[in-house]
Amino acid sequence: MRFAPETEKRLADLAAKTGCGTVDELVQDVIQGYFEGISEVGETLDRRFDDMESGKVKGIPAEEVEAYFREKSAAARRSLQVA
Repeated sequence: MRFAPETEKRLADLAAKTGCGTVDELVQDVIQGYFEGISEVGETLDRRFDDMESGKVKGIPAEEVEAYFREKSAAARRSLQVA
């Protein structure tokens, strides 16, 4: 795979700094980590969906979530005004 020269240098520096060896090895490690992360997220989402379908956990109504974040945002704005 070809990268822009500045990206290639950054990758080479990072590979050397982290002890990955070559840029190719670093990129392979990053891609493998990405795929493992995606797989873990998928498994977690599947478990959460199964928990909701079985009634083991209940969802939070969208209105409650929205109200929570609106209040949190308003509180943050108030604390900035006081400071």
